[in-house]
Amino acid sequence: MIKKLLSSDFLKIKRKGFWFLTFLGPFGVVALQMVNYGVRKDYLLQQSDNDWDYYLLNVSTFTPLALVLGIVILTSFMASLENETNAWKQLISLPVSKMSVYLSKFTVLAFLLLISSFILMLFTLAYGVFLDLGEEISYFELFKFSFYPYFAGLPILALQLWIATVSQNQGIPITIGILGVIFTYSAFILPDWMIWKWPSLINEWNEPIINVLLGIGVGCLLYIVGMFDFTRRDVK
Repeated sequence: MIKKLLSSDFLKIKRKGFWFLTFLGPFGVVALQMVNYGVRKDYLLQQSDNDWDYYLLNVSTFTPLALVLGIVILTSFMASLENETNAWKQLISLPVSKMSVYLSKFTVLAFLLLISSFILMLFTLAYGVFLDLGEEISYFELFKFSFYPYFAGLPILALQLWIATVSQNQGIPITIGILGVIFTYSAFILPDWMIWKWPSLINEWNEPIINVLLGIGVGCLLYIVGMFDFTRRDVK
């Protein structure tokens, strides 16, 4: 049954801008570096001992913001899509559990964000090769800055989906999401326990993998809490 729900959800998002946003996020992040290096490439190369690492660091500066903003938009769009068509009642009237419905929504959104992270890795690599930053490409750093923020941001996805699915007014999750973007922008001054800091991969131990592990663990916890809250509520 979950396969049918996933197929249905992927069909619903077709021609609704979801795939465009999945592509736009990573393209926008790399496009900023196209402008940055296009205007002052010589200056930037003079600032670095390792051109690839410095380039990846510049790209990663904007990745958390794009990720959190993408989460806010996609989760709100997903919930709005069901609200506008009054599809919640139709879904629950089918012989499927609310847990399966919620799991399908989360899986689709998580998949789109994973694809976006993969596209970011490809765009980052392609433009880095175009800049001719040297033959010693830091593949692990490329993977880390492309996928670590995704896993560290899973709690934000779980939280935003939870709020979006149980809110009658999508202004509430959007407002919380905007605050989350502001928090992400201010990651350097946030305490380590705030989930909006984790996609930046910053912590007092200087170990990005800690943010990843926290993201996966807390993300699963928030998903479970949100799922049970969704199942006990009346259908909108």
